[in-house]
Amino acid sequence: MTGRTDSAKPGLVFVYNARSGLFNALSDAAHKIFSPRTYQCNLCAITHSALGMRREWKQFLEGLGVPLEFLHADELRARDGAADVPLPAIFQRGDEGVEVLIDAESINACRTLDDLKRLILSSTLVNGGAGQ
Repeated sequence: MTGRTDSAKPGLVFVYNARSGLFNALSDAAHKIFSPRTYQCNLCAITHSALGMRREWKQFLEGLGVPLEFLHADELRARDGAADVPLPAIFQRGDEGVEVLIDAESINACRTLDDLKRLILSSTLVNGGAGQ
């Protein structure tokens, strides 16, 4: 699920509140099917079905025009050392590393994919400084 980016160009890093690996992916898929209300990652719950990324979400991401990267909690901690950041979160990657752009509280307040898309479009990176 990790998509590498050109680190010289600022981009968005989406970090799921889930662990990487095949067993975890299968477990998460089952959890979404059998107990979706208790699933721990709202970013994943909104953007993915049990079968993979939602087509509408993929099209939205392609239209953002910025490099994108997707990580699981353990991957972020291993690469960027961000162990104390509540997840899910969306980070901005720049020359100095990553910084939180959209926090877990804001993502968890989203109830629909449209809510999440509006939140992202209001971010400073995507709108070139429009402010959140």
